[in-house]
Amino acid sequence: MKKILFHTTDYEYLAQQVLSSNKLEAGEVEVRKFSDGERYQRILTEVEDRNIILLGGTINDEATLEIYDLASTIVSLGANSLRLVVPYFGYSTMERRVKNGEVVAAKTRARLLSNIPNSYKGNRIFLFDLHTEGIPHYFESNIRAVHIYCKSIVHDAAREYGGDNFVMASTDAGRAKWVESLANDLGVNAAFVLKRRLEEDQTEISAVNADVRGKTVIIYDDMIRSGGSIVNAAKVYHEAGAEKIYVITTHGLFINNGFERLKNCGLIEKVITSDTHPNVMKIEDDFLEVRSVSNLINEIAMH
Repeated sequence: MKKILFHTTDYEYLAQQVLSSNKLEAGEVEVRKFSDGERYQRILTEVEDRNIILLGGTINDEATLEIYDLASTIVSLGANSLRLVVPYFGYSTMERRVKNGEVVAAKTRARLLSNIPNSYKGNRIFLFDLHTEGIPHYFESNIRAVHIYCKSIVHDAAREYGGDNFVMASTDAGRAKWVESLANDLGVNAAFVLKRRLEEDQTEISAVNADVRGKTVIIYDDMIRSGGSIVNAAKVYHEAGAEKIYVITTHGLFINNGFERLKNCGLIEKVITSDTHPNVMKIEDDFLEVRSVSNLINEIAMH
């Protein structure tokens, strides 16, 4: 018997990609809103003794509560097992406390999802290319957190656009460890820019740690919001002699005209992103290439 795939409102596009493999059965949910904005949801598919996949990203608090409500109801209806697939976990900005009294939203939301009642065989949550490795440890005993790496998508795109002579690059030393891991997998050199802090909110780029002259540079960042860091790094690699520059990201948010900023800087050939965030589905432009994580989700579902 096939496992059943449910999805939140914002992730219908990705659910359809996953279901196109015909490996899962589509779960049906009735969703509407009352006049005061309260959401109505009803599980229409029989879930008792069935193994359930629930797909949805925590792109905002409403989406997080939608996941929580659906998952809690699915378990209460007798699901045998529950796997939450969260392509984008959206609380990486507040993943740790810097000042006394700050709310660590990544931790409080993890605790919320940890309080989904346990299905018969237990609950798991799968999180894709997290900005911070420590986030899985915020989830508590009722749920097991698994970090899924989208390396295969990055590798394929880098090989396709990098050719025989490219450098994997990061925007700063903070992401250098991950980019170095990608570079080692691909058998190429890694590069990152060195920054010097001038004031509390200002930094100056002082150097590039590797020779990029005459080479294709592929900048990887796990997440692109406004694109400012990417553009600044592209300028440095260009000035250091890079012949072509491509950008690969897992989570393309492209807020505050971020996509336009990348396109209009005149330094980047193309941006390649996965479809973990629904914002990428609103953009129709040859400058952006979207690759799906649906195969990774099917792999999760089949094991």
